[in-house]
Amino acid sequence: MARSLPQLNRFFVCTDYSVYYRRLKQLRWESQPVSGYSLLSVLKGQLEYVVNEKQGKLSPSQALLLEPNANAAALGQDVEFLLLIFSSSLVMQHAITMKLVAPRSTVSFSLDRIEGDRKLSGLIADLSTELAAEKPGKEIVMSALVGQVLVQILRHYSISRRSDELELSRVGLIDRRIRRSVELMHTQLDQDLSLKHLAAASYLSPFHFARLFKKLTGATPHNYLANPDNTSAVAAG
Repeated sequence: MARSLPQLNRFFVCTDYSVYYRRLKQLRWESQPVSGYSLLSVLKGQLEYVVNEKQGKLSPSQALLLEPNANAAALGQDVEFLLLIFSSSLVMQHAITMKLVAPRSTVSFSLDRIEGDRKLSGLIADLSTELAAEKPGKEIVMSALVGQVLVQILRHYSISRRSDELELSRVGLIDRRIRRSVELMHTQLDQDLSLKHLAAASYLSPFHFARLFKKLTGATPHNYLANPDNTSAVAAG
């Protein structure tokens, strides 16, 4: 009988990216929608995943790219994996520097499973080793490795996609329909705006507006408005 991996949980979080490395006997993971792009990679074991109702499996040296606000879940036993989350602004800054996107475009990735990419697998292994080691200078090494990972996936798996509704804000990718409603909130803070009025500003039905708003911001319109940092960040763009 194969021996189970010793359990380990390491993470590193900063403004532009987050890295989570875990070794577990039993994994039952469900992601919360985030405004950044995510890379899920398996080092040992196997993961069964569901992303936006699409099912699949990840084995060692395989990886999966997730778009902003994707709904994902995974199951596994005796598994070692790494989850890397890039802020949308970091991805766009690199894409622009690399001249991969045109004006009024955003970055999209091939959602097919990545396999056979030895350079990416090596960078992922280096990231997990650095996280587990806890040595001085970790911040410098992590930043360099994350930058190399991002360049690698932008070079080989990115697609420039024109978008009339998505734009980049300091808080990530924002749907312009939702931005219109947030701007209305910001300019009329002294008024008790109804869901119907906010939805009308976004040219959506109240039902679809409420669902999209919650998916993109993680809060209801009322709770979002209650936090002034949210409205000021989106308004500043």
